[in-house]
Amino acid sequence: MTPTPTVLVRSHLDSLESEAVHIFREVAGEFERPVILFSGGKDSILMLHLALKAFAPAPIPFTLLHVDTGHNFPEVLDYRDRTVEKHGLRLHVASVQDYIDAGTLRERPDGTRNPLQTVPLTEAIQQHRFDAVFGGGRRDEEKARAKERVFSLRDEFSQWDPRRQRPELWQLYNGRHAPGEHVRVFPLSNWTELDVWQYIEREGIELPQIYFAHQREVFNRNGMWLTAGDWGGPKDHEKVETRQVRYRTVGDMSCTGAVDSDATTLDAVITEIAASRLTERGATRADDKMSEAAMEDRKREGYF
Repeated sequence: MTPTPTVLVRSHLDSLESEAVHIFREVAGEFERPVILFSGGKDSILMLHLALKAFAPAPIPFTLLHVDTGHNFPEVLDYRDRTVEKHGLRLHVASVQDYIDAGTLRERPDGTRNPLQTVPLTEAIQQHRFDAVFGGGRRDEEKARAKERVFSLRDEFSQWDPRRQRPELWQLYNGRHAPGEHVRVFPLSNWTELDVWQYIEREGIELPQIYFAHQREVFNRNGMWLTAGDWGGPKDHEKVETRQVRYRTVGDMSCTGAVDSDATTLDAVITEIAASRLTERGATRADDKMSEAAMEDRKREGYF
């Protein structure tokens, strides 16, 4: 009797993982000086996890880069440093504060430093001659990011032109670039926020506790719960209160809002995300609400 053949069924998470691993290996084979943007946020944590998988048991052939606004959450920076030490990685830090101290950049009236990251980022890329820069952007986050290809060409000024986007049929990626240009690479392009959390649960990936419900002193500004701090908040009329919150996305303290939540476990977070009708950036990022085209304008200037 002929034995019944074993049928291997791949989940959508397997497919997403396979695509990302393929992208990391393509970049390693095609570029000379790739770098991974790593902040200690969940998307960069996932990206690093996938990179480690792609080259195991060998070390990853990339360094890491973080643009530190000086207003980052301490819990996230602690996680960043522990992870770098754990895996024996090399981390470059470009400091927004250094540029402010030198007079190259000026503080914004609203205290937000996220838009100030562009100059330190682009100059770090030029200084270290990085020719491929991995970012954790996903197409489901925001309409400008939905326009991105996986390989996104940037000119010698790190600027993005949607008209120069290249076709990517059958997972064939074109990394050709002129001297001085580089390519931004987005291995998580096709992931959703729910995919990210389901994969984190499946792989048992550790995250900073800021992503789970906890008690925190916050104040309300323009409908968002912001963390009190020396970055310029709260103002005299803004009342600080203790609430149980968590963060869906993590950036500069001055523009990243918390959400009321009871989700203290991965299962509870996944249930909460599955029921949400707002993207994480749309719900909790003030820097994306400056104008209808805020993200696209920043991307054209060199931001991710």
